Amino acid sequence: MKNNKIVVTLFAILCLVASNITAQDKIVDQIVAVVGSNVILKSEIEAAYLQNQAQGITSDGDMKCEILENLMIEKLMVAEAELDTLIIVTDNQINQQLDARIQYFTQHLGSEKEVEKYFNKPIIQLKSELKDIIKNELLSSQMKDKVIDNVKATPSEVRYYFKNLPDDKIPMINTQYEYAQISLIPSITEEEETNIKERLRDYKKRVENGENFSMFAVLYSECPSAKNGGDLGFFSKAMMDPSFSAAAFALKPGQISNVVKSEMGYHIIQMTERMGDKIRCKHILIRPKVKIEEKERLANRLDSIANQIRKKSMNFEEAAFRYSMDKNSRNNGGLVVHPGTMSSKFEVEMLPPAASKVLTKLKINEISDPFFSTDENEKDIVVVVKLINKIDAHKANISEDYQMIYDQFLEKKRNDEIEKWISLRQSKTYIRIDDTYLNCEFKFKNWRK
Repeated sequence: MKNNKIVVTLFAILCLVASNITAQDKIVDQIVAVVGSNVILKSEIEAAYLQNQAQGITSDGDMKCEILENLMIEKLMVAEAELDTLIIVTDNQINQQLDARIQYFTQHLGSEKEVEKYFNKPIIQLKSELKDIIKNELLSSQMKDKVIDNVKATPSEVRYYFKNLPDDKIPMINTQYEYAQISLIPSITEEEETNIKERLRDYKKRVENGENFSMFAVLYSECPSAKNGGDLGFFSKAMMDPSFSAAAFALKPGQISNVVKSEMGYHIIQMTERMGDKIRCKHILIRPKVKIEEKERLANRLDSIANQIRKKSMNFEEAAFRYSMDKNSRNNGGLVVHPGTMSSKFEVEMLPPAASKVLTKLKINEISDPFFSTDENEKDIVVVVKLINKIDAHKANISEDYQMIYDQFLEKKRNDEIEKWISLRQSKTYIRIDDTYLNCEFKFKNWRK
């Protein structure tokens, strides 16, 4: 557990209700701290400590002291949030988070029965206990967002910050690659498409005749949600593939869709619950299988295109626009941008596995031979790539790494603002800490008055 963590993590909070640990049952509870009108119990500290041990979380300091401080910070945040009329946590927000967590536990433990066994309580009781924890989490998060809402960073501030960084604090940047690609998507045979549709129609018919949808999802779905019976939790229209959303939102609770084609493959969808502008669904996904002959055909075509580029019959950018089927890069000369960072610079571990093996062996401006890979939807593709630039590992500098330095500085400003806010609230809030924790070396010095 790092000292600079301000908000208690999911599992640190969760462990407050983890009564499956028998040692916890022997704890004689007592109040160890009071923050305003809120109390922190010894059982909360002990439960968090045991959970951290189970997860292999270590600390350079006293972990119980760190847990206590994080809990006291959360109490300050929640108390202030409850006084702010603009901060609202709805039942829908709580229920969505609750469903997501129960789904997470079910996926990792195997079933709801195993979840009940792990926590030593019925699901309904676990949900009831988690609701207050989730509500406090959401309130604390919104309060934190409000505190840092107006924190900005100007270019001059960023430059001054970097100029005054001690040499040993300047971060190292790992080797980065910039590349362009021409990507072709193999065709699916009519026979394969027909077979998938027939399978999904059969599953739908059998469910409508009384068999269990979740069982078919577990057995046959090729989506990670299969582990949870195909349950996707609650989502809005914008969160899913347009074709998938259109079909799902047209359903009534309990109704099953016809076969739906999306960017991921073919589905049948069962809508289970509607809540405001969100719905909850189960689905079964089958991804079409591509014949090796089709992949090899596209590889030969790409090989011909690559040779034309090498002979200067056309440039890579023209070829990408003319031939590439990747809608995200074809209009940008084939340049690939990471969807998470929106940067064209990729460290090795950020690259698609197949691409990383190729790119690390190329010279600048060299074009690869065709190779097989998968896209962001795990669909089979055939690709050639061109290495545009390789930036060797180096200490960060303001000209090449401005965005990274900007992000680092902005995060520092936000943390500083949160720390100022905490210090101010400490001075205005009644706080009492039990004598057993008087020797704690807290990050913030004003807990004791």
